[in-house]
Amino acid sequence: MDGYNMGIETTTLSFHNIHAHGELFVNLFKARRRSFILRNHWDLPEADGMEFDQYDTPASRWIAVHDGEDVLAGIRLTPTTAKCGMYTYMIRDAQKGMLEGIPSNLLYDEAPVDPNIMESSRVFVSTSVPANLRIKVQTDLMLELINTSRSLGARQILGLVPAVWSRWIGRLNMKAEPAGPVMEIDGARVQVAMMTLGNELH
Repeated sequence: MDGYNMGIETTTLSFHNIHAHGELFVNLFKARRRSFILRNHWDLPEADGMEFDQYDTPASRWIAVHDGEDVLAGIRLTPTTAKCGMYTYMIRDAQKGMLEGIPSNLLYDEAPVDPNIMESSRVFVSTSVPANLRIKVQTDLMLELINTSRSLGARQILGLVPAVWSRWIGRLNMKAEPAGPVMEIDGARVQVAMMTLGNELH
């Protein structure tokens, strides 16, 4: 995609500000469908070309790395105190055996319910991002994750991430430790990690 330029930016979306960003919110959900349903063949809910689930509620925030309204990468951020009907947040509900396809033994300890801890989920980088821009896009995504989490009062981020997380976490001066065993889900090796937001981060 030769059209990408220094117009790449990051935006944190919420139900309060989606009206100010045109089609970006819709495009993020469409990009999620391309990544998780079309590319990874995950069995997830979809409608009108968008992927969504029960955790896409006003309690969450959505981070998009984008060039205009073209979404290059995204992530969802949910408080571990969230509750909507019978659901809380993905990792905790999986531990409770409520989510088919995610093992209940994904955590070493009981899933936290803490206003200082956020969950990150639905992390993706579009395959259309050229190789020479992937590190920039990944870094922009993670830095916005850190900044948004801090702005919401979080000190830690719990996430089900690729098992190679330890290779890239140091690049962002983040401290992290395994919170569960390495396991294979839908053909991918993943692990729950707990990331701590240190004061030295920017």
